[in-house]
Amino acid sequence: MTLNKTLAAAAAVWMLAGGAALAQTKEVTFAHQDMLVPLRTVMESGELEKATGYKINWRMFGGGGDVIRAMASGDVQIGEVGSAGVTAAASQGQDIKLFWILDDIADAEALVARNGSGINSVKDLVGKKVATPFVSTSHYQLMVDLKLEGVDPRKVNVMNLRPPEVAAAWERGDIDAAFIWDPVLTKVKANGKIIATSGSIGKKGFPTFDGLVVNAKWAAENEGFMVALVKAIAKADADYRANAAKWTVDSPQIKAVARRSKADAPGVPAAMALYRFPSLDEQLSPTWLGGGAAKAMTDTAAFLKEQGRVQEVKPNYAAFVTSIYAQKARGK
Repeated sequence: MTLNKTLAAAAAVWMLAGGAALAQTKEVTFAHQDMLVPLRTVMESGELEKATGYKINWRMFGGGGDVIRAMASGDVQIGEVGSAGVTAAASQGQDIKLFWILDDIADAEALVARNGSGINSVKDLVGKKVATPFVSTSHYQLMVDLKLEGVDPRKVNVMNLRPPEVAAAWERGDIDAAFIWDPVLTKVKANGKIIATSGSIGKKGFPTFDGLVVNAKWAAENEGFMVALVKAIAKADADYRANAAKWTVDSPQIKAVARRSKADAPGVPAAMALYRFPSLDEQLSPTWLGGGAAKAMTDTAAFLKEQGRVQEVKPNYAAFVTSIYAQKARGK
Protein backbone atom coordinates (compact mmCIF):
# COMPACT_ATOMS: atom_id res chain seq x y z
CA MET A 1 0.00 0.00 0.00
CA THR A 2 1.34 3.43 -0.95
CA LEU A 3 1.94 6.10 1.66
CA ASN A 4 -1.02 8.13 0.37
CA LYS A 5 -3.32 5.12 0.55
CA THR A 6 -2.03 4.32 4.02
CA LEU A 7 -2.71 7.87 5.19
CA ALA A 8 -6.16 7.83 3.60
CA ALA A 9 -6.99 4.54 5.25
CA ALA A 10 -5.77 5.81 8.60
CA ALA A 11 -7.85 8.95 8.20
CA ALA A 12 -10.92 6.88 7.38
CA VAL A 13 -10.40 4.72 10.46
CA TRP A 14 -9.90 7.84 12.57
CA MET A 15 -13.11 9.39 11.22
CA LEU A 16 -15.07 6.21 11.86
CA ALA A 17 -13.67 5.96 15.38
CA GLY A 18 -14.40 9.62 15.99
CA GLY A 19 -17.93 9.22 14.70
CA ALA A 20 -18.48 6.20 16.95
CA ALA A 21 -17.17 8.12 19.92
CA LEU A 22 -19.48 11.01 19.09
CA ALA A 23 -22.44 8.65 18.81
CA GLN A 24 -21.56 7.14 22.15
CA THR A 25 -21.64 10.57 23.79
CA LYS A 26 -25.24 11.07 22.62
CA GLU A 27 -26.52 9.24 25.67
CA VAL A 28 -27.63 10.54 29.02
CA THR A 29 -28.87 9.06 32.26
CA PHE A 30 -31.69 11.02 33.85
CA ALA A 31 -32.53 10.27 37.48
CA HIS A 32 -36.15 10.89 38.38
CA GLN A 33 -38.21 10.38 41.50
CA ASP A 34 -41.92 9.80 42.12
CA MET A 35 -43.10 13.42 41.99
CA LEU A 36 -46.31 13.90 40.00
CA VAL A 37 -45.24 16.38 37.32
CA PRO A 38 -46.00 17.02 33.61
CA LEU A 39 -42.45 15.97 32.71
CA ARG A 40 -43.67 12.37 32.94
CA THR A 41 -45.60 12.84 29.70
CA VAL A 42 -42.33 13.79 27.96
CA MET A 43 -40.75 10.64 29.31
CA GLU A 44 -43.66 8.51 28.13
CA SER A 45 -43.93 9.98 24.64
CA GLY A 46 -40.29 9.56 23.61
CA GLU A 47 -40.50 13.00 21.96
CA LEU A 48 -37.22 14.20 23.45
CA GLU A 49 -35.33 11.21 22.11
CA LYS A 50 -36.83 11.81 18.67
CA ALA A 51 -36.00 15.51 18.75
CA THR A 52 -32.39 15.11 19.88
CA GLY A 53 -31.29 11.66 18.74
CA TYR A 54 -30.04 10.95 22.26
CA LYS A 55 -30.55 7.68 24.06
CA ILE A 56 -32.06 8.63 27.44
CA ASN A 57 -31.80 6.21 30.33
CA TRP A 58 -34.68 7.16 32.65
CA ARG A 59 -33.80 5.76 36.08
CA MET A 60 -36.10 6.03 39.08
CA PHE A 61 -34.59 6.69 42.51
CA GLY A 62 -36.14 6.54 45.97
CA GLY A 63 -34.98 9.96 47.15
CA GLY A 64 -32.93 13.05 46.44
CA GLY A 65 -29.99 11.82 48.49
CA ASP A 66 -29.70 8.79 46.23
CA VAL A 67 -29.87 11.00 43.13
CA ILE A 68 -27.11 13.29 44.39
CA ARG A 69 -24.84 10.36 45.25
CA ALA A 70 -25.37 8.87 41.78
CA MET A 71 -24.51 12.20 40.18
CA ALA A 72 -21.40 12.53 42.33
CA SER A 73 -20.25 9.10 41.15
CA GLY A 74 -20.69 10.07 37.50
CA ASP A 75 -23.41 7.48 36.87
CA VAL A 76 -26.07 10.15 36.34
CA GLN A 77 -25.84 13.43 34.40
CA ILE A 78 -29.27 14.99 35.12
CA GLY A 79 -31.46 14.52 38.15
CA GLU A 80 -34.61 15.58 39.97
CA VAL A 81 -33.78 16.81 43.46
CA GLY A 82 -35.64 18.82 46.09
CA SER A 83 -34.24 22.19 47.10
CA ALA A 84 -32.70 20.77 50.28
CA GLY A 85 -30.85 18.11 48.29
CA VAL A 86 -29.70 20.63 45.69
CA THR A 87 -28.38 22.83 48.49
CA ALA A 88 -26.60 19.94 50.18
CA ALA A 89 -24.89 18.94 46.94
CA ALA A 90 -23.81 22.51 46.21
CA SER A 91 -22.55 22.96 49.77
CA GLN A 92 -20.41 19.85 49.33
CA GLY A 93 -18.85 21.40 46.23
CA GLN A 94 -20.49 19.13 43.67
CA ASP A 95 -20.14 20.45 40.11
CA ILE A 96 -23.85 20.93 39.42
CA LYS A 97 -26.15 23.58 38.04
CA LEU A 98 -29.82 24.05 38.90
CA PHE A 99 -31.38 24.87 35.52
CA TRP A 100 -35.13 24.34 35.92
CA ILE A 101 -37.70 24.60 38.70
CA LEU A 102 -39.60 21.36 38.29
CA ASP A 103 -42.30 22.57 40.65
CA ASP A 104 -43.12 25.00 43.41
CA ILE A 105 -44.02 22.46 46.09
CA ALA A 106 -46.74 24.71 47.61
CA ASP A 107 -49.08 22.32 49.50
CA ALA A 108 -47.88 19.14 47.82
CA GLU A 109 -45.92 17.92 50.86
CA ALA A 110 -47.45 17.60 54.31
CA LEU A 111 -46.96 16.45 57.87
CA VAL A 112 -49.66 13.88 58.54
CA ALA A 113 -50.43 12.36 61.95
CA ARG A 114 -51.97 8.91 62.19
CA ASN A 115 -55.54 8.82 63.49
CA GLY A 116 -55.47 7.84 67.15
CA SER A 117 -51.84 8.92 67.62
CA GLY A 118 -52.79 11.79 69.89
CA ILE A 119 -50.96 14.27 67.64
CA ASN A 120 -52.91 17.45 67.01
CA SER A 121 -50.06 19.94 66.61
CA VAL A 122 -46.32 20.04 65.98
CA LYS A 123 -45.75 20.28 69.74
CA ASP A 124 -47.41 16.86 70.14
CA LEU A 125 -44.59 15.21 68.16
CA VAL A 126 -42.44 14.96 71.30
CA GLY A 127 -41.80 11.30 72.01
CA LYS A 128 -43.38 10.20 68.71
CA LYS A 129 -41.98 8.40 65.66
CA VAL A 130 -41.98 10.66 62.61
CA ALA A 131 -40.74 9.38 59.24
CA THR A 132 -39.34 11.45 56.37
CA PRO A 133 -36.57 11.01 53.76
CA PHE A 134 -33.46 12.74 55.13
CA VAL A 135 -31.96 15.67 53.17
CA SER A 136 -35.29 16.10 51.36
CA THR A 137 -37.50 19.17 51.27
CA SER A 138 -39.89 17.39 53.65
CA HIS A 139 -37.08 16.73 56.13
CA TYR A 140 -35.93 20.33 55.91
CA GLN A 141 -39.38 21.75 56.55
CA LEU A 142 -40.09 19.29 59.36
CA MET A 143 -36.95 20.43 61.17
CA VAL A 144 -37.75 24.09 60.44
CA ASP A 145 -41.24 23.76 61.86
CA LEU A 146 -40.00 21.99 64.98
CA LYS A 147 -37.68 24.92 65.56
CA LEU A 148 -40.36 27.52 64.84
CA GLU A 149 -42.72 25.81 67.28
CA GLY A 150 -40.06 25.58 69.98
CA VAL A 151 -39.82 21.78 69.90
CA ASP A 152 -36.43 20.20 70.65
CA PRO A 153 -35.83 17.84 67.69
CA ARG A 154 -33.82 15.55 69.99
CA LYS A 155 -37.09 14.77 71.77
CA VAL A 156 -38.71 13.59 68.54
CA ASN A 157 -37.82 10.24 66.98
CA VAL A 158 -37.24 11.45 63.41
CA MET A 159 -36.69 8.40 61.19
CA ASN A 160 -34.95 8.39 57.81
CA LEU A 161 -37.20 6.42 55.45
CA ARG A 162 -37.57 6.63 51.66
CA PRO A 163 -41.14 7.13 50.33
CA PRO A 164 -41.86 3.42 49.71
CA GLU A 165 -40.50 2.64 53.18
CA VAL A 166 -42.72 5.34 54.68
CA ALA A 167 -45.76 3.73 53.04
CA ALA A 168 -44.81 0.28 54.34
CA ALA A 169 -44.11 1.55 57.88
CA TRP A 170 -47.42 3.41 57.91
CA GLU A 171 -49.24 0.30 56.74
CA ARG A 172 -47.67 -1.74 59.56
CA GLY A 173 -48.45 0.92 62.16
CA ASP A 174 -44.76 1.42 62.97
CA ILE A 175 -44.82 5.24 62.82
CA ASP A 176 -47.01 7.95 64.33
CA ALA A 177 -46.56 10.60 61.67
CA ALA A 178 -44.87 11.30 58.34
CA PHE A 179 -43.80 14.36 56.37
CA ILE A 180 -44.02 13.20 52.78
CA TRP A 181 -45.26 13.87 49.23
CA ASP A 182 -47.46 11.98 46.77
CA PRO A 183 -48.12 9.27 45.88
CA VAL A 184 -47.43 8.22 49.50
CA LEU A 185 -49.12 11.35 50.88
CA THR A 186 -52.51 10.27 49.53
CA LYS A 187 -52.11 6.87 51.19
CA VAL A 188 -51.27 8.22 54.64
CA LYS A 189 -54.00 10.87 54.50
CA ALA A 190 -56.56 8.06 54.19
CA ASN A 191 -56.25 7.39 57.93
CA GLY A 192 -54.45 10.46 59.13
CA LYS A 193 -54.78 14.20 59.75
CA ILE A 194 -52.74 17.01 58.18
CA ILE A 195 -50.84 18.98 60.83
CA ALA A 196 -48.83 21.27 58.51
CA THR A 197 -48.04 21.59 54.80
CA SER A 198 -45.05 22.75 52.82
CA GLY A 199 -47.16 25.73 51.81
CA SER A 200 -48.01 26.76 55.37
CA ILE A 201 -44.35 26.50 56.41
CA GLY A 202 -43.23 28.26 53.23
CA LYS A 203 -45.40 31.23 54.17
CA LYS A 204 -43.36 31.50 57.38
CA GLY A 205 -40.34 32.29 55.20
CA PHE A 206 -39.06 28.82 54.27
CA PRO A 207 -40.32 27.93 50.76
CA THR A 208 -39.24 24.75 48.99
CA PHE A 209 -39.14 23.52 45.41
CA ASP A 210 -38.14 20.53 43.34
CA GLY A 211 -35.52 21.27 40.73
CA LEU A 212 -33.62 19.75 37.85
CA VAL A 213 -29.85 19.75 38.22
CA VAL A 214 -27.17 18.78 35.74
CA ASN A 215 -23.48 18.05 35.82
CA ALA A 216 -22.09 21.43 34.76
CA LYS A 217 -19.37 20.06 32.46
CA TRP A 218 -21.75 17.66 30.72
CA ALA A 219 -24.32 20.40 30.21
CA ALA A 220 -21.77 22.74 28.62
CA GLU A 221 -20.77 19.98 26.20
CA ASN A 222 -24.38 19.09 25.35
CA GLU A 223 -26.05 22.48 25.14
CA GLY A 224 -28.35 21.49 22.29
CA PHE A 225 -29.83 18.66 24.31
CA MET A 226 -30.26 20.90 27.36
CA VAL A 227 -32.20 23.51 25.38
CA ALA A 228 -34.39 20.82 23.78
CA LEU A 229 -35.08 19.34 27.23
CA VAL A 230 -36.15 22.71 28.64
CA LYS A 231 -38.41 23.34 25.62
CA ALA A 232 -40.09 19.95 26.04
CA ILE A 233 -40.71 20.42 29.77
CA ALA A 234 -41.96 24.00 29.30
CA LYS A 235 -44.41 22.76 26.66
CA ALA A 236 -45.70 19.97 28.93
CA ASP A 237 -46.07 22.35 31.88
CA ALA A 238 -47.92 24.88 29.69
CA ASP A 239 -50.31 22.18 28.50
CA TYR A 240 -51.09 21.22 32.09
CA ARG A 241 -51.62 24.83 33.21
CA ALA A 242 -53.97 25.50 30.26
CA ASN A 243 -55.83 22.19 30.32
CA ALA A 244 -55.66 20.85 33.88
CA ALA A 245 -59.37 20.03 33.82
CA LYS A 246 -58.76 17.72 30.84
CA TRP A 247 -56.00 15.84 32.66
CA THR A 248 -58.51 13.37 34.08
CA VAL A 249 -57.93 9.88 35.44
CA ASP A 250 -58.72 8.37 32.03
CA SER A 251 -56.56 10.78 30.01
CA PRO A 252 -53.28 9.61 28.46
CA GLN A 253 -51.47 12.36 30.38
CA ILE A 254 -52.55 11.20 33.84
CA LYS A 255 -51.97 7.58 32.87
CA ALA A 256 -48.41 8.52 31.87
CA VAL A 257 -47.78 10.42 35.11
CA ALA A 258 -49.15 7.53 37.17
CA ARG A 259 -47.18 4.88 35.30
CA ARG A 260 -43.86 6.74 35.42
CA SER A 261 -44.30 7.72 39.09
CA LYS A 262 -45.70 4.36 40.22
CA ALA A 263 -48.80 6.11 41.55
CA ASP A 264 -52.46 5.11 41.59
CA ALA A 265 -54.07 7.06 38.75
CA PRO A 266 -57.29 8.02 40.61
CA GLY A 267 -55.32 10.12 43.10
CA VAL A 268 -53.03 11.83 40.59
CA PRO A 269 -55.21 14.76 39.39
CA ALA A 270 -55.91 16.02 42.91
CA ALA A 271 -52.28 15.55 43.93
CA MET A 272 -50.96 17.47 40.91
CA ALA A 273 -53.30 20.35 41.71
CA LEU A 274 -51.34 20.93 44.93
CA TYR A 275 -48.20 21.90 42.98
CA ARG A 276 -47.42 24.99 40.92
CA PHE A 277 -45.48 24.63 37.68
CA PRO A 278 -43.74 27.92 36.80
CA SER A 279 -43.86 29.08 33.18
CA LEU A 280 -40.74 29.77 31.15
CA ASP A 281 -41.05 33.49 31.92
CA GLU A 282 -41.56 32.77 35.62
CA GLN A 283 -38.52 30.50 35.59
CA LEU A 284 -36.39 33.41 34.39
CA SER A 285 -37.91 35.91 36.81
CA PRO A 286 -36.37 37.06 40.13
CA THR A 287 -38.70 34.60 41.87
CA TRP A 288 -36.78 31.58 40.61
CA LEU A 289 -33.69 31.28 38.40
CA GLY A 290 -33.26 35.05 38.47
CA GLY A 291 -32.39 35.10 42.17
CA GLY A 292 -35.11 33.52 44.30
CA ALA A 293 -33.82 29.96 44.00
CA ALA A 294 -30.31 31.00 45.08
CA LYS A 295 -31.73 32.87 48.10
CA ALA A 296 -33.80 29.84 49.10
CA MET A 297 -30.66 27.70 48.83
CA THR A 298 -28.70 30.15 50.98
CA ASP A 299 -31.36 30.03 53.70
CA THR A 300 -31.56 26.24 53.44
CA ALA A 301 -27.77 25.89 53.66
CA ALA A 302 -27.65 27.91 56.88
CA PHE A 303 -30.23 25.62 58.41
CA LEU A 304 -28.56 22.43 57.15
CA LYS A 305 -25.26 23.56 58.67
CA GLU A 306 -26.98 24.29 61.96
CA GLN A 307 -28.38 20.76 61.86
CA GLY A 308 -24.97 19.28 61.05
CA ARG A 309 -26.06 18.11 57.60
CA VAL A 310 -23.43 20.14 55.73
CA GLN A 311 -19.99 21.33 56.80
CA GLU A 312 -20.02 24.78 55.25
CA VAL A 313 -22.24 27.42 53.70
CA LYS A 314 -21.02 28.61 50.31
CA PRO A 315 -20.62 32.39 49.90
CA ASN A 316 -22.68 32.49 46.71
CA TYR A 317 -25.29 29.90 45.76
CA ALA A 318 -26.07 31.80 42.55
CA ALA A 319 -22.94 30.09 41.21
CA PHE A 320 -24.90 26.83 41.27
CA VAL A 321 -27.87 28.21 39.34
CA THR A 322 -28.01 28.87 35.59
CA SER A 323 -30.72 30.40 33.41
CA ILE A 324 -28.79 30.01 30.15
CA TYR A 325 -30.76 27.01 28.85
CA ALA A 326 -34.12 28.55 29.72
CA GLN A 327 -33.03 31.78 28.02
CA LYS A 328 -32.02 29.93 24.87
CA ALA A 329 -35.25 27.88 24.96
CA ARG A 330 -37.25 31.12 25.08
CA GLY A 331 -35.20 32.47 22.21
CA LYS A 332 -34.18 35.72 23.86
